[in-house]
Amino acid sequence: MGLTRYKIGELIELVTETNSELTYRADDVKGVTITKEIIPTKANVKDTDLSNFLIVQPNEFIFNPRTHGKKIGFGYNNSNKTFLISWNNIAFRLSEQGRKLVLPQYIFLHFNRSEWDRAACFSSWGSSTEVFSWHALCDMDIDLPPLSVQQKYVDVYSAMVANQKAYERGLEDLKLTCDALIDNYKNKSSKKRVADMLREVDIRNSDGTISDVQGININKQFIPSHANVNGIDLTKYKVVSKGDFAFSGMQTGRDECIRIALFDKLEPIVISPAYTVLSNQDDSALSEYVLMWFSRNEIDRLGWFLSDASIRTNLDMDCFNEIEIPIPPLPIQQSIVDIYTVYQRRQVINEKLKAQIKAVCPILIKGSLEEGKRTKEA
Repeated sequence: MGLTRYKIGELIELVTETNSELTYRADDVKGVTITKEIIPTKANVKDTDLSNFLIVQPNEFIFNPRTHGKKIGFGYNNSNKTFLISWNNIAFRLSEQGRKLVLPQYIFLHFNRSEWDRAACFSSWGSSTEVFSWHALCDMDIDLPPLSVQQKYVDVYSAMVANQKAYERGLEDLKLTCDALIDNYKNKSSKKRVADMLREVDIRNSDGTISDVQGININKQFIPSHANVNGIDLTKYKVVSKGDFAFSGMQTGRDECIRIALFDKLEPIVISPAYTVLSNQDDSALSEYVLMWFSRNEIDRLGWFLSDASIRTNLDMDCFNEIEIPIPPLPIQQSIVDIYTVYQRRQVINEKLKAQIKAVCPILIKGSLEEGKRTKEA
């Protein structure tokens, strides 16, 4: 009764304004994620001609026409700031007619659903690279309830996002406090070489009893191995027990990251023989503090600087062992570690909040459509 079906093309129009006057700079370039977020671009655009980049105003939308598996990179500029996106992406906004029929926040709820991703990917074409075109987007159908119903469900979504953002701002305050404490003590504390604190441990899975194979990522975390270990002799793999570090110097320069992680689980795991397992032998240094030091951007940059000139740009053990870490008194280390632990836990909570917000989008759309069927615009 209160629903009207439209082609999306009846509601939107392309954004074609470019940065021809170079009003905006490299810091203004953004990108989109498959989780429907707008983020600073990961591309190096320092020497890129930005004159043909698209200008995206508040309440405008962008998407990457190249599909990524089963997801579409998409974003909605819900800020009060204008930014740039690469000409490889597509930007659009509600047309004059569209603004009379749908709220921009509501249509974003429509796009921010797995159901829409599946429909968009189904409408994509291509072989090695699938493309979801502007015309395919315009040809999709959308059912719209009255604006009053849309506003009701947009308000629910906006309140959830506002709560999550407030929580996230507190999260960054914690990180800033932690970094400030480290900076305060790094220049007035005595320093120790890695070689004077961490000793290599080489225990093999000789009886083959451990089958949990893991690796480490650039976020300094242990993760299940992506390698196919079927038929691999795991008796040659190294055992990692609680309190051990795992280190890999491979591709440090390429990734601009020192790959190191601290294992904190009770049950041991195994890692590739290519990794180095290390144990903290220094009672004056907390292992958690050591990992925190290696989690700083300045240390990753140092690792990149110390990497060799090979194709893999590795950080060899000799160079790694010479890295120096400032060691403040144990109570100070513990205070820093405690703050960082709270920060990490809240990071997990924040990611769960964002996942819940995304999961609620199809529920809100369904609720609005059901209410719209029972409602007539006054």
